[in-house]
Amino acid sequence: MLYVVMAYLWLSILLYVLMGGADFGAGILEFLSTQKSKDQTRKVMYRAIGPIWEANHMWLIIAIVILFVGFPVIYSTLSIYLHIPLVVMLLGIVARGTAFSFRNYDAVKDSMQVIYSKTFMYSSVITPLFLGIIAGSAVSGRINTGARHFPDAYIFTWLGFFPISVGIFTVIICGFLAAIFIIGETKTEKERQRFITKAKHMSLAAIGAAALVIIAASADNVPVAHWLFGNPVSLGCVVLAALSLAWMWVSLFRQSTKWLRITAGAQITLLLIAITYEHYPMLINLKNGQGLSLVLQHASDKTVEALAVALLLGSIFILPALFYLLYSFTRQEEI
Repeated sequence: MLYVVMAYLWLSILLYVLMGGADFGAGILEFLSTQKSKDQTRKVMYRAIGPIWEANHMWLIIAIVILFVGFPVIYSTLSIYLHIPLVVMLLGIVARGTAFSFRNYDAVKDSMQVIYSKTFMYSSVITPLFLGIIAGSAVSGRINTGARHFPDAYIFTWLGFFPISVGIFTVIICGFLAAIFIIGETKTEKERQRFITKAKHMSLAAIGAAALVIIAASADNVPVAHWLFGNPVSLGCVVLAALSLAWMWVSLFRQSTKWLRITAGAQITLLLIAITYEHYPMLINLKNGQGLSLVLQHASDKTVEALAVALLLGSIFILPALFYLLYSFTRQEEI
């Protein structure tokens, strides 16, 4: 049952990166758009993310619940030593959702729309930035559980070259996913060409951000290169991701966009497998050279079994409801 829980944790993280990432990316693309094209970009993205934006954070909630119930030591370590970036990320989620609602559903369209739009765009950048910083901090060995001073315990655990580079990479990946996903939601050839161009730009930016992560990892002595190339599985995933990226570029130039969403999702999945395979079962690397393992630092067997059963039963109700949500919005657009 422990491995069932771990599988759900990994899948919830993956789905949050894919669906929530594309959601955040919509705001990132709006932020990066010129003032002239912001309105049109906003309309297309609203049509694209409207059906699922409320459901995206379900995956984050599932991951948090799994950590809280199934791996309390890991949960408490993250929530204590990384509480500053966690609070910033959660505030960004709240601010973004609030701004999105008021901007699109406010009965009175006045000057507050400017504030709503800026809040939506800025929080769309800040939230994935700090999500990446949290992930980079957890695996980079920066968390010092023996620290006696506030900066060492709560500031330098996340404020560093590598965590920030992972945060930047996360922001770019979200923008990349949004650009790819939204191509299929465009209604005119002009819109389609605009987002194909955005997808190309974000793809190049993602390659640059990935190089920045490798440089930062080398500077901070984080063995990212070993995680990616140190075993056949991770190396194979990296090679497949690179090949799929090349195929994606060919498809973009040929304007053959039918399989782009699946390809982009496969790329992120392969990269996550490549990173986590070598790193497994460690979820957190500590500064003292030790780590917190999913296999060793879990709750009691009965708690884990109950959690696994709850996840399996919950899937029976949650997944059909989610699919019906997407289907109903699709039908509404057709009508």
